[in-house]
Amino acid sequence: MSALVPLVRLLQLASPALPVGAYSYSQGLESAIQSGQVHDASTARRWIGDALALCGAGMEAPVFLRLVSAWNARDLEAAARWNAELVASREAAELRAETLQMGHSLRKLLAEMDPGGTGHLAALEEISFPAAFAFAVSRNGIDAREALAAYLFAWVENQALAALKAIPLGQTDGQRLISEIAMNIPAIVERAAALGEDDLSNFAPGFALASARHETQYSRIFRS
Repeated sequence: MSALVPLVRLLQLASPALPVGAYSYSQGLESAIQSGQVHDASTARRWIGDALALCGAGMEAPVFLRLVSAWNARDLEAAARWNAELVASREAAELRAETLQMGHSLRKLLAEMDPGGTGHLAALEEISFPAAFAFAVSRNGIDAREALAAYLFAWVENQALAALKAIPLGQTDGQRLISEIAMNIPAIVERAAALGEDDLSNFAPGFALASARHETQYSRIFRS
């Protein structure tokens, strides 16, 4: 088997074409746009960059690496624990529904593509998207840190696409935004790998409030 196969599998997992519904969520960004907090390329860059630094780097990224390790070791107890931690860390109903819907969709897709190879996933009654993604990473022999970098890039890309639709921004602004924020991903991966359990945190009140307010927002095009 070619050494490039894991990379190809990773590109598929991180692709916007992956049918898990990521495009339908803004994770509170639409609410921030509605309130005027985000209204141009500069404020979008700050909002998305802050969300990545506060929520992604401090909680989702290090837990993702732990999930890959758990799946690699076939430690279902550890995988279930970290999956539950991620679900519990979602402060708003829409954020929780988002990760569970995307996790369910990815689990279903993986089962259809690899019948008989996703038994451990079925043991988790509710599965977060990062847990399902981490399982696919382990199943395909993908390097955990490279997978995390791709996972975070896909998140940044989806946020930028949401900003393009809702502000709106031009295509060049969107690509510039992705490029500038994505440059922080290597440092976030290294930080995530070094964080101890007592250091995990996703304390971002503004992000949580924006997501909660979106639940009652009158006019919207995204589900979160």
